[in-house]
Amino acid sequence: MSIKVAFIGAGSLGFTRRLILDIVKVPELRDANFALHDISKQNLDMVTQIVKRDFKANKLTGKVTSSTVRRKALKDADYVINCTRIGGLDAFKSDIDIPLKYGVDQCVGDTLAIGGIMYGMRNIPAILNFCKDMREVSSPDCLFLNYANPMAMNTWAANKYGGVNTVGLCHGVQGGHWQICSVIEHVINKGKRKNSKNWRKIDRSEVDIKCVGINHQTWYAEVIFEGEDWIPKLLEGFQNHPEYKKSEKVRIDMLKRFGLYSTESNGHLSEYVPWYRKRPSEIKNWISLDSWINGETGGYLRICTEGRNWFKTDFTNMLKEPATDLETYKRSEEHGSFIIEAKETGRIYRGHFNLENVGVIKNLPDDAIIEAPGYVDKTGINMAVYGDLPLGCAGVCNNSITVQRLAVEAAVHGRLDYLRQAVMLDPLTGAVCDPNEIYQMIDEMLIAQTEWLPNFKHEIAGAKKRFKSEKKLGTRKTLGAARIKTKSVAAMKKNAKEARRNAAATDKGKMTKNS
Repeated sequence: MSIKVAFIGAGSLGFTRRLILDIVKVPELRDANFALHDISKQNLDMVTQIVKRDFKANKLTGKVTSSTVRRKALKDADYVINCTRIGGLDAFKSDIDIPLKYGVDQCVGDTLAIGGIMYGMRNIPAILNFCKDMREVSSPDCLFLNYANPMAMNTWAANKYGGVNTVGLCHGVQGGHWQICSVIEHVINKGKRKNSKNWRKIDRSEVDIKCVGINHQTWYAEVIFEGEDWIPKLLEGFQNHPEYKKSEKVRIDMLKRFGLYSTESNGHLSEYVPWYRKRPSEIKNWISLDSWINGETGGYLRICTEGRNWFKTDFTNMLKEPATDLETYKRSEEHGSFIIEAKETGRIYRGHFNLENVGVIKNLPDDAIIEAPGYVDKTGINMAVYGDLPLGCAGVCNNSITVQRLAVEAAVHGRLDYLRQAVMLDPLTGAVCDPNEIYQMIDEMLIAQTEWLPNFKHEIAGAKKRFKSEKKLGTRKTLGAARIKTKSVAAMKKNAKEARRNAAATDKGKMTKNS
């Protein structure tokens, strides 16, 4: 099936190469064509060389082209995959560092909190430009697969204002699914020595789950193992698990108080609610530094910076390595290739997708972007109606949905009042900052990120004037409660295998420990 798949933000080795290999692993899609686009010619050229090497070694007949001209890459595309980070790591750094001056300590800062909101201000204008190009030059029924955060805000803007059929995709559900399997395994093997002959291993295929909520705040609403609902047993299981009782304290506490386990990592979840990162002296009580994703201050920024630096340094060595052999290649868990396979072949795929609610979760707003189970076949993505979330879980989601709705409208219309209101209503930012601090922090971030905020061009002069004349409120001099220094390339060379895995990973939460 000679389809065309275009990548925007293709300079990311981990996502681009992995997702392409996933697609061509499907026999019917071996002749798919790929068009890669990125604004960084250097990164684009490096990724293109590696992908073309894989194609040549596996004798694939599809074409791989690349261009820094976006419309050229998008022309006649059947599928468009978005992996962009608008503003790159420079803007990302300001998402983390400026809020620290006002007391907002984030682990990731790409979904909610002040960092995630400002990320949305940069992303949404770009998303709408992507959609305009797709409407004008891509296939009429082109499907836009968005992997970029802030997931809900990006997908919301694309579906409401972009005029392009868009689905948001995330791997958070899969990660927590493995955790739950591990908990069940430890419970049923209680008293046995792990890895002994009588230790029963639990495969994920044995545990059926149903997750509902919003991206990064989705809840495991059903966990069925051998016909039994394990939701009532999860709290005790997580509290007694040898690893998770130390690394997942926020998620366990949320499970204890709201009754359901959250899909998102300990570090991510800690910055979406007001309770766990509001006092610097208490942050370490709730996080673990065995992996960045468990709560490290600016952890994702650090790991992305290390991955980028290693990729650029180690690229020539990567080219010398053998190409990936498709016959032995193990397809990843990313939804993208399975959606394309289902739409092209008719084979049904069940996954968890981010789409407009329209009655799927009854006690969340219809206009919100929810994450819930769905099925894909030749007709497209079909969501299954769930019903009501428990009231407390719905309340947590609704707090974030209000922030997302305001942020989307702020980004689309360049409304400073909506941006300020979104940040004031953000759970973590509101728990730490007063209104005057929030207003000044936003001004400082608008100034720092001016080049990536065309939607707020008319507000920059006023922000500069206010920031210059007002008493400075962001006076804290801190690197954060749990900051780890970014490794130099020389330091990474001491464990080159780990550094290479990090640079090539699609889900960096799985890959990197600090040991």
